[in-house]
Amino acid sequence: MNKVKNRFVLYAELVVFVLLTVLMIVINSINFTMAAEDADNITKAIKNQNGFFEKGIPEREHGIGGFAQSDRLGPMGPDSPEMDKSLRYFTIAFVEDGNSSTVSYKLSAVSEEEAHKWAASLLNAGKTGWTNGTYRYRVYKKDGTRYVTVIDQGRELLSCYRILNISIVGVLVVMVLSFLILNFAGKYVFRPLEEADRKQKQFIKSVENDFRMPLTVINANTELMEKESGPSEETGAINRQVRSMSKLVKNLSAFAIFEEKEMTRTKLSLSDMLHDSIENKREEFKKAGIELTAEADHDIMIEADEETVRRALYEIVDNSLKYSEGKADFSLKKQGERITMTVKNPTSLPNGSLDQVFDRFTRLSNASDKEGAGLGLSYVRETVRMLGGRVSAKVVSGEFILRITL
Repeated sequence: MNKVKNRFVLYAELVVFVLLTVLMIVINSINFTMAAEDADNITKAIKNQNGFFEKGIPEREHGIGGFAQSDRLGPMGPDSPEMDKSLRYFTIAFVEDGNSSTVSYKLSAVSEEEAHKWAASLLNAGKTGWTNGTYRYRVYKKDGTRYVTVIDQGRELLSCYRILNISIVGVLVVMVLSFLILNFAGKYVFRPLEEADRKQKQFIKSVENDFRMPLTVINANTELMEKESGPSEETGAINRQVRSMSKLVKNLSAFAIFEEKEMTRTKLSLSDMLHDSIENKREEFKKAGIELTAEADHDIMIEADEETVRRALYEIVDNSLKYSEGKADFSLKKQGERITMTVKNPTSLPNGSLDQVFDRFTRLSNASDKEGAGLGLSYVRETVRMLGGRVSAKVVSGEFILRITL
């Protein structure tokens, strides 16, 4: 249950992070876009004034209030009484022979000579854009002369970067607060589930204890009967049911502690373990008339709990033995860092995904006459998850395919 709660907090934090990041990107993108548009409107006003920026702009066609409608930016635009004094810019003109001349120069950050070189480097850079980080430029042509205007937007962009920094810090603060809130709230949200989980585990332990002794007694008495009177159909049926119930109790017990179990990770040869699991069942495959083929790369190593992995491999091989219709093919390959195990069996099941076989107590239509409780592949899925891998099952062209990727 602790793992479920931790996954809930992790996924919730991931959702919060994604939403906040998207919101931060949208807000700051709009902010910087508006700053660029404001700068372009100013360079456009300079273009319309032949390279100068002046407080008074003569009224032109369709203009109002003494200013051209296209040049108006509001109280902070070209018609601001402070703009012509505070704007930092220069305009350089380039005639067809390549010579340049200063049209206007109100920028102390660079010398006039540097301004000419800077402008020349922007002639082929595009119509408008940013240069040297905080400078906006415009390249335009009038009467055969090309002009380059560069304005300093450093002070204007400062607020944009402040908002960006504040939003980043805000995202981090909200992430920390949401983590604390989710952990605190999770204790109350999961408390009923934890109580139900505790009762479930207690019930399973009680079932295990209550069934183990009677099954042991039944098994012992059955063996005694077979020694005295010889095996019979009745004792054989009893033995099969005892084995089936013993396995069911064992599986339930394993699932009861699975989530809380800490894997003792040691370096293991998955190749050797798969080989051992197959060889232990080879005679049973032969008796069942199932053609068995196996191909595995040598020395495929993993770090995992040996008992857990061996049991998962046993369930895979046993599942193939139960449900194969004439053939079973095992493959274990490693490509780079990826390990892939594939099991293929002919089947009469319809084509499509069969990932439901990994749900507990799920039995398909071809399992009605087979022993089991539908827990084997569920155990396999839990083991693969603990190893950080993925498992899938599907039927393609009459062939059941189980694939595990680590």
